[in-house]
Amino acid sequence: MGNWLYDNIIEPGKLPMLLALASFVLTFLITRAVTRLIRAGRGPFRNITPGGVHIHHVVPGVILTVVGGFGAVGSGRHGPAAAVCAILFGIGAGLVLDEFALIVHLDDVYWTEEGRRSVEVVVLAAALALLVLGGFSPLGVDSLTPDERQNRATVIGTLLLNLVLVLITFVKGKPRMALISILVPFVALFGAVRLARPNSLWARRFYHNRHRARARAALRSYRHDRRWTAPRRRFQDLIGGAPDRLRSRKR
Repeated sequence: MGNWLYDNIIEPGKLPMLLALASFVLTFLITRAVTRLIRAGRGPFRNITPGGVHIHHVVPGVILTVVGGFGAVGSGRHGPAAAVCAILFGIGAGLVLDEFALIVHLDDVYWTEEGRRSVEVVVLAAALALLVLGGFSPLGVDSLTPDERQNRATVIGTLLLNLVLVLITFVKGKPRMALISILVPFVALFGAVRLARPNSLWARRFYHNRHRARARAALRSYRHDRRWTAPRRRFQDLIGGAPDRLRSRKR
């Protein structure tokens, strides 16, 4: 175990990434546990409201993210300073992304249906960090051989091709798949060749006069949502807490 940790994490300089990911996930889980206790009125935890102003945890999260981020840039990938800055960054990022929905809506939607977006973003961010930790590099450069990397035309061509596939996937209304495909190009190819989501920019532009394609896209989207929406919601409720249904309906 010690040799594996050194060969695959410490020596390549990935220890700060591992520490940042671990602190990010732990911060999110602890924060959700605390906020659920506050919501239920249990335990010693209470909202911080100095002077009647509710201080959301995104505020210290932004401060820690800035301090940890700039510190990490200046400290390199090795040494105790890099480890400390990585932990600070992970904690800050966990606090910020836990209230991602608040930043998007500029409103306290933490326990509403819109607040589920925060859980989705945290899970996606953790997945992307795991891919980077596992050795994936942006836009498939890691898949090139050493000889191909020496050829600038090959590198630039690979980057441009994968970037186009990522953009097509995004325009087709598949943002999660597009983000993952930045690190795993095969996913971008899969997302780019399949039908677009019915309300996407691609569908509005290219399916306007293609009634069969528009109908197939709508049917496929309906089947996909029917299959995966309920499991995804149960997973979100498990780790993030169920939203306030009544408050969500009033919005």
